[in-house]
Amino acid sequence: MDDRTQYLKLIGACLVLTLPLELAYQARVWRRPRRLARALAPTLAIFVPWDAFAFRAGHWRLNPRYSSGVELPGGLPVDELAFFVAVPICSLLSYEAVRNGLEGRHPWRGRTR
Repeated sequence: MDDRTQYLKLIGACLVLTLPLELAYQARVWRRPRRLARALAPTLAIFVPWDAFAFRAGHWRLNPRYSSGVELPGGLPVDELAFFVAVPICSLLSYEAVRNGLEGRHPWRGRTR
């Protein structure tokens, strides 16, 4: 069975599953948009052109059964752009949550075991 949105759904699920870290562990990734943009900029500046070249040259492709088939100018699938935005966001949320948890800023603070 084909599901041309499967890749985008998986990327969306990663964002949804890490979103609670913003609140529960005070990750403050979404609440600091300039910092988030500074974190995304190098990833997008390096990997989007690189990936666009790889797609145009035929070195890399997505399975058409599971990807949207929508391409941006330059031949980069929109699914790949979503990946390059979502993965750093999920990584930042996870990193900040672990850091805050290790520093004692977590939802169970003040509770005894």
